[in-house]
Amino acid sequence: MKLNKIAIFAIIIASTSLILFLSVIISILRSRKLNTTVEEDPTTVFLHNHRNANLFPPVFTYDELNISTNNFDPKRKIGDGGFGSVYLGNLRDGKIAAVKHLHRHNHTAAFSSKSFCNEILILSSIDHPNLVKLHGYCSDPRGLILVYDYIPNGTLAEHLHGSKSKRNGYKLTWQTRLDIAIQTALAMEYLHFSVKPPIVHRDITSSNIFIEKDMRIKVGDFGLSRLLVLQETTNNQTTSSSGFVWTGPQGTPGYLDPEYHRSFRLTEKSDVYSFGVVLLELITGLKAVDYCRDKREMALADMVVSRIHTGQLKEVLDPVLDLSNDGEMLNAVAAVAELAFRCVASDTDDRPDSKEVVEELKRVRLRTSMNGDVAKDE
Repeated sequence: MKLNKIAIFAIIIASTSLILFLSVIISILRSRKLNTTVEEDPTTVFLHNHRNANLFPPVFTYDELNISTNNFDPKRKIGDGGFGSVYLGNLRDGKIAAVKHLHRHNHTAAFSSKSFCNEILILSSIDHPNLVKLHGYCSDPRGLILVYDYIPNGTLAEHLHGSKSKRNGYKLTWQTRLDIAIQTALAMEYLHFSVKPPIVHRDITSSNIFIEKDMRIKVGDFGLSRLLVLQETTNNQTTSSSGFVWTGPQGTPGYLDPEYHRSFRLTEKSDVYSFGVVLLELITGLKAVDYCRDKREMALADMVVSRIHTGQLKEVLDPVLDLSNDGEMLNAVAAVAELAFRCVASDTDDRPDSKEVVEELKRVRLRTSMNGDVAKDE
């Protein structure tokens, strides 16, 4: 009887010890799994695979950005789009920033994640006074967030045909429009010729050109941007003009290069097409797409090209410019219209590259300046 009690007691101790041992093992495994999950955050893995860790932008915590935007208060929302909402944030160092919270709850979530990683990669590799600067990011189960420069004076679209254009007495002068065109072209030239491999923005629109209080601009929203594959030439050198990538067409209606849309072959000339549409907006003050216009003129590029062919450019010039009694200024506008006409050519080979665009716009500004108009320094 005594032996049976000892045996039972031994079994109980052994069983208890086994249970405790298994509990410890399970706890360790769970802890390792959790640590692995943290370490294998998709954004971190992506950046480690594509960028030197020393070049990573700063990382913000979700709670930190939540506080900076007052719990993403709708009253702080300064922009909204298909892939995210932008809020005004007050960072801990006192800086005011634009905080973009990407959507993760709908059918665009997968694309948003890809766009998020792509934008971090692109923006951490560029530096130009006319390009928006990335101050950091947050990759958290509660949301993907990008932190940018805050540019307080709205977008070019708002100044041309949005809320800012409707203010009494407001006028975006031709000289200011020309300066905006040159700065945007300089940003595009930098992406195409100064970055290796070249970058195609793929969404150069008046809504992605942000205007500062002194009317200088910064091009933003790199979510659709792509790095190009450089092709070797016969002398084993590479140039940005030979770069391309095969990819499904993406962009904003009215700005999307029709040849890229047909062929799926993306080159720098696709940005040139989009920029040409922006030039047409600057000249006419009209939207890139307007469903209230006649079907054949719904797209601004189709509308203005048609008027240029028939010698009716004056009919579509922005009346705000009031060029009727200024022959020299009218000649400058006509020169920019001719450049825009070349930029939106249906054949990419007929379009100028971004270097040529910058040179031509500077020539126009120089001629305007020589005729008595003071041009702003770059």
